[in-house]
Amino acid sequence: MNLDCTGQRCPQPVVNLARAAKAAAAGAIIRITTDDPAAAIDIPAWSRMRGHQCMVIAETDGVVTHAVTIQH
Repeated sequence: MNLDCTGQRCPQPVVNLARAAKAAAAGAIIRITTDDPAAAIDIPAWSRMRGHQCMVIAETDGVVTHAVTIQH
């Protein structure tokens, strides 16, 4: 699943990720793209708190894409 959250400001990218994660099966990968500097911190922190794996898979000109693997 891909979430394009460019143009959205905190906390909306994490809210969208949380909704998608709730509906996703274990092992699903959610790719979330953001340009909000706070999201670069918030997405990995939210993932850690929820027990999901998170890594940056792309970063270009202030736009960051994280891959979050759901671990229900």
